[in-house]
Amino acid sequence: MPKTMISFAIDDYRYNLRAAAIILNSGRVLLHQIEGDAFWCVPGGRVDAGESAAATIVREMQEELSEQVICEKLLWTVENFFAYRGQKHHELGLYFLSHLHPDSRLLNTLGPYWGNEGHLQLRFEWFSLPDLGNIDIRPSFLVNALNAEQFNLPHWVHHEIE
Repeated sequence: MPKTMISFAIDDYRYNLRAAAIILNSGRVLLHQIEGDAFWCVPGGRVDAGESAAATIVREMQEELSEQVICEKLLWTVENFFAYRGQKHHELGLYFLSHLHPDSRLLNTLGPYWGNEGHLQLRFEWFSLPDLGNIDIRPSFLVNALNAEQFNLPHWVHHEIE
């Protein structure tokens, strides 16, 4: 029986519980872009009912990119309010420090790397942390959070209006 993602409509909003992977390597972060979108985001996905957020990250990276990851510690909990493809969203995001397997092709080749999200293609690339301010990354708090001297566990409430 297929699992049910924690995502539902309430009033005018789509509510999601999302787990996201912060994968760092040599001063860079791994981001992905969904076919048809102009912005980049960190990999992850919606948590299935009965699934831990860390397990979601492991599953999503395997499904989307055929990569093994180790999900380490929770970095940030983010309430994110945004509009996407005409729908308002209220998302609770759990952002985890994660690591690729030491033999990962992503650590040993330049990229870009290609994956799939259902019928849509995903493009994965490494971006230098100091250069994040030059790209459209969502949620935009990541530019400052990823360039902080030390990762801590703040609570962000983020409203992104298009």
